[in-house]
Amino acid sequence: MVSGGVTLQELVNGLNALGVGPRDLISILQAIKAAGALQAEMGVM
Repeated sequence: MVSGGVTLQELVNGLNALGVGPRDLISILQAIKAAGALQAEMGVM
């Protein structure tokens, strides 16, 4: 495990700054979670 890191908000802000669209953003977050690098529950509203 790596101590420290970035918050989910910081990650999303960075991806938004790169012009990543909403669908791509969700796909990226799902991939990060599948890799075990995101410890969170995700749901679609």
